[in-house]
Amino acid sequence: MLEINQVSIIHNNDQKVLLENFNFVLNKGDKVALIGEEGNGKSTLLKLIHNRDLVKDYVEIKGHINKLGHKTAYLAQDISDKAISALSFFMDIPDFFEINPKRIKQLATMLKIDSEFIYSQRPLKTFSGGELVKLQLMHMLLEEPDILLLDEPSNNLDLRTLDLLETFIKESERPLIFISHDETLIQNTANTIIQLELLRKKEKPRYMIYKGRYEDYLKERKRAFYIQDKNASKERSEFAKKEERYRKIYQRVDHELNTVSRQDPHSGQLLKKKMHATKALGKRLEKEKSDLLAFHDEESAIMIDFADVYIPSSKMILDLSLPELKIGERILCKDLKLELYGPKKIAIVGDNGSGKSTLLKYIAQTIDTNLKVSYMPQNYEDLMDPQKQVIDFIKADRTKDECSYIMTLLGSTRFKEEEMMHQVKDLSGGQKAKLFFIKMIFDKSEVLLLDEPTRNFSPLSSPVIRKILKDFRGAIIMVSHDRLLLKEVSDEIYELSPKGFKKVTI
Repeated sequence: MLEINQVSIIHNNDQKVLLENFNFVLNKGDKVALIGEEGNGKSTLLKLIHNRDLVKDYVEIKGHINKLGHKTAYLAQDISDKAISALSFFMDIPDFFEINPKRIKQLATMLKIDSEFIYSQRPLKTFSGGELVKLQLMHMLLEEPDILLLDEPSNNLDLRTLDLLETFIKESERPLIFISHDETLIQNTANTIIQLELLRKKEKPRYMIYKGRYEDYLKERKRAFYIQDKNASKERSEFAKKEERYRKIYQRVDHELNTVSRQDPHSGQLLKKKMHATKALGKRLEKEKSDLLAFHDEESAIMIDFADVYIPSSKMILDLSLPELKIGERILCKDLKLELYGPKKIAIVGDNGSGKSTLLKYIAQTIDTNLKVSYMPQNYEDLMDPQKQVIDFIKADRTKDECSYIMTLLGSTRFKEEEMMHQVKDLSGGQKAKLFFIKMIFDKSEVLLLDEPTRNFSPLSSPVIRKILKDFRGAIIMVSHDRLLLKEVSDEIYELSPKGFKKVTI
């Protein structure tokens, strides 16, 4: 269906090699999850497979991609122009008005969306995140492609739409490659894993391909690293014995050379030859040392934990009593009551458009507590100046000691020193998410208001974030559809509906 041969991707800005000599064949029935840390080139690879013109302005490409006559369709992370109407969005499909209405209705039923949306003059920006993903999927399928390429389709989806997306991927007759941060989605749908990594301080690209389920890939990867480290340790142990024997030989010959009598030139000559042979052995050992099997190198999302926080269980954090939650004149829900005491962690779920983000923003603006509160919005730019330097976002007016601490925090999340001086606008979504966490840690936050905190973290980073939030001893109010985050971190889960809150379990 698709052949990728010796493809390398080099970023034009800093000549960073994102991918090197990548080979892969996509076959019928393949459901490929493309994973890796933030900024590793996953989206660039997906765009390149679809259309080289999408990436030619910022990367250099080597190698070949052969689609073998097959047509690809691409679902982008975001729609570039949300001011246009739904109808305008669909009109770029060739012969759109000649498509059989039955086909449109069939797809609309499958995707659980009103088929009339497609002909609507309603601007795309007025649709919820879940509705937009459904519209994009509809657009893709109406193009009648052979291969589907999905870039973060699970972002902004509520739990019901996530279930629909899972079903769509599992039942798709077309092979597909998708990027997602949702570990549950990957586990439940993918039968092939491709991981992109940047090792050695982001200088050395590596890729790994595994035919099988995500859970099995993680086990196999862990087992392979264990064996590699075990063999590397054994080699080093044996090499250390050789080095010890060499040192003893060298010390003995050196001692004999220093003590040989000048009246015995013959013995002196023999010892010099012996020293020459001993030094040659030393050079061979140096070469052998450089060829020793290395311990495994992997890209990991390390994050320094929050400082110790203590909130008494009797401390009231939130006493919410809101008759109506509105956007403009539109009422989203009524009779909202919610209390939070002490170091509790609560999650808010609900359908797209139900008002979860609006509610969290309202709480952030009105919460009345003498504790340090930090808010992480879903749209990072709400609180981020894109022109600001990365290090300034944490604290602009900083002392020398604070600067050193900030750089330590940034370094712990794999920010390179030069990246710390980049502007915020140059960061990936995952790097911006890390910045919010670093600022919360630096500020010694006691109450966290988090809107989809894991939505831009890779499947490899998310377990680290979940552990940090689980171990956090302050209070958390979060909006999330991350099923593992909800299960592992939340003490209580509330579903938001037009009638208010309902306590639920996931």
